[in-house]
Amino acid sequence: MKTEILADAEDYGDKRRTLIVVREAAQAMDESQLVASEPVTVVLSQRGWARAAKGHEIDPFALSYKSGDGFLAAACGRSNQLAMFIDSTGRVYSVIAQSLPSARGQGEPLSGKFKPPDGAEFCGTMIGEAAEQWLLASDAGYGFIATLGDLVSRNKAGKSILRVPPGGRAVVPSPVPADAECLIAAVSSIGRLLCFEMEELPELAKGKGMKLINIPTKQYKAGEEQLVAMAVIAENGNLQVHTATRMMTIKWDDLDDYYGERALRGRMLPKGWRSVVRLTAESLEEE
Repeated sequence: MKTEILADAEDYGDKRRTLIVVREAAQAMDESQLVASEPVTVVLSQRGWARAAKGHEIDPFALSYKSGDGFLAAACGRSNQLAMFIDSTGRVYSVIAQSLPSARGQGEPLSGKFKPPDGAEFCGTMIGEAAEQWLLASDAGYGFIATLGDLVSRNKAGKSILRVPPGGRAVVPSPVPADAECLIAAVSSIGRLLCFEMEELPELAKGKGMKLINIPTKQYKAGEEQLVAMAVIAENGNLQVHTATRMMTIKWDDLDDYYGERALRGRMLPKGWRSVVRLTAESLEEE
């Protein structure tokens, strides 16, 4: 039989018509590749409830919240990007934005998706492309510029990123405008505001960072003064200062009054504007 097969191959055989090609090993498909890319706004409440609203023209203050809860932070991105959340201990957690509940409801507690340390609270949210950057800082006044790709964690326990002092907490992160000269604005709980060049702050993957604004150690440990808010302002942009009930806009040229080198004490805001709860950057395109 072997002889007959070899004879037939000799008489009727021809060259192989299919090529044998070595392929790379199969890889698991990225979950984000299966999700439609639509604009979304991720909204985080003060008590750690999260949701995703369609579009970027969302007023998070107009959404409904549970009794005793309210708006804390929001970030604009795409539905197929990772929504990231930082807790008070400096750990960062990530989940595909598409998986968050709709903003038509009041959201769901992040404690059901992740496993933060006992007593930890969620302090802010981020979203964007892996190369995009955000400013992270603790209420002790120390921080750094982080790249989103370095913050990703598939672990429910999150990833330790920002070193926070005992008894301290993380501050709501601020997005860094791409391809722009920027100022960093930092304000303390007694109303001291400092603006300095972003290039004075390092880019790190994790750690404590460097001092943004000078908060005396004695006053910080006594609970008398902390960093409460920060923002990254693109050149010629404006700074919006929010208290619990109203908002003031400081024009780019007027920021000179608060300008200085990193780690200085800063200057007091006008009376009536010193109980700051939030800073936001307003670009010329938004005006």
